Amino acid sequence: MISQNSIESYKEQDIPEQFHFIGGRKQKSQTGNTVEVFSPRNGKLLTTLASGDVEDINLAVSSAKQAFESGIWSNKSPAERKKVLIRFADLIESHAMEIAVLGVRDNGTEINMALKAEPGSAASTFRYYGEAIDKLYGEIAPTSNSILGLIERSPVGVVGVIVPWNFPLMIGAWKVAPALAAGNSVVLKPSETASLSLLRLAELAVEAGLPEGVFNVVTGKGSVVGEALALHMDVDVLAFTGSGFVGRRLLEYSARSNLKHIYLELGGKSPNIIFPDVADLDKAASAAVNGIFRNSGQVCIAGSRLLVHKSIYEQFLELIIQKTQQMTVGDPLDQSSDIGAINSAVQLQQNLDYVETAKSEGAILCSGGQQILVGSGGYYMQPTIFKDVTAEMQIAQQEVFGPILCVIPFEDEDDAVRIANSTNYGLAAGVWTANLEVAHRMIRKIKSGVIHVNCYGGSDLTVPLGGLKQSGNGHDKSLHAIEKYTCLKSAWINLG
Repeated sequence: MISQNSIESYKEQDIPEQFHFIGGRKQKSQTGNTVEVFSPRNGKLLTTLASGDVEDINLAVSSAKQAFESGIWSNKSPAERKKVLIRFADLIESHAMEIAVLGVRDNGTEINMALKAEPGSAASTFRYYGEAIDKLYGEIAPTSNSILGLIERSPVGVVGVIVPWNFPLMIGAWKVAPALAAGNSVVLKPSETASLSLLRLAELAVEAGLPEGVFNVVTGKGSVVGEALALHMDVDVLAFTGSGFVGRRLLEYSARSNLKHIYLELGGKSPNIIFPDVADLDKAASAAVNGIFRNSGQVCIAGSRLLVHKSIYEQFLELIIQKTQQMTVGDPLDQSSDIGAINSAVQLQQNLDYVETAKSEGAILCSGGQQILVGSGGYYMQPTIFKDVTAEMQIAQQEVFGPILCVIPFEDEDDAVRIANSTNYGLAAGVWTANLEVAHRMIRKIKSGVIHVNCYGGSDLTVPLGGLKQSGNGHDKSLHAIEKYTCLKSAWINLG
């Protein structure tokens, strides 16, 4: 049980000016420029960040490369790296409330979710990869008796990581933990609207025993810092979560530089499909509401398209409207708030623009659609439901990344598959049915990297997360994530 008093002790603390973390210490930007950080809770100035430039990235990459080539981390045995990563996980857990509140003040996620999804998830992730890394074996090829063929995975070198403003610590850990576990050095670029928890993470990494230069964080604008990281000739792999527009630019930067491998998670427009034989409509409705409105819809796998069989359409629509109207939108550091703040004024306005577009295209607004709590100075929006949405409408095609749900009727199984696969995305999906045959057919036919059956969300580190189509390539989570940060090397040994 979270104590509101423990939240209060952190939420009004002054946050000093923030600097890059390069070579194991805080450093100002080479230009001296800064970026102001405003809290989505109340619109007030929180602190300033160092506004990075190409020279800051050069310093960070040089530090990471030097650390890698020295072998101070890359040559440590997996068992030695394991000890540091588990100590790192323990430190994250011991500072969990501090980190969670810091992150909420920065990006607006409701505290009940943030505590579990940010430091809680990050600690579990570092512990998982720390425990796993000394249990991965190489291979011996089935050659002739006169040849010994050895196959091993080696660290790639310097890994660049760019993470978004929603769940920066969780998503950052999904990329940083396997990269470090494999023996690489990392340069991470967080979003300028959600950098604080990751800067704190870098401090804890040194405290845990990670050698200087192995984990670096450079803050600033994506158009400057992100571009410099992606173009750098000494960055061997780049892992990114964010928009398709930026993902395409990163692929271009790879072609213009050293052909570094680019791994992309580019969001989704996930269908959540309700068949009429679902065992528990009320449970499905609760999951559908949580699947889109938690964290104000700012979730990569958010179930933003609710496909409901026409025979139960009106009944189910009424259920989700009722459950939505029972949710409380408010201060994300108040435990009674079910939904927190939108990340920024820019994102809020984008969401409101989508509402107007949906109306103009003929979708019917059932609930919400307005900015609220204006007097707080923060960025808050009512959870919003549109009915009678067609698959061609913009709100059914584009990743809104806000608390907007499209409810779409379907005729039969084939119609549901057609609608589900009608977007460019393929990250996640949900299927609710009591028929095992239907469930398996839908799993095969829906083009998504993750498909939930009779649930929505909640998968753990044992299964990979990755997209199909324009949702990206490569996978976070599970042992498969380590593949991104290692290269296969073969040795062909003539035994004479």
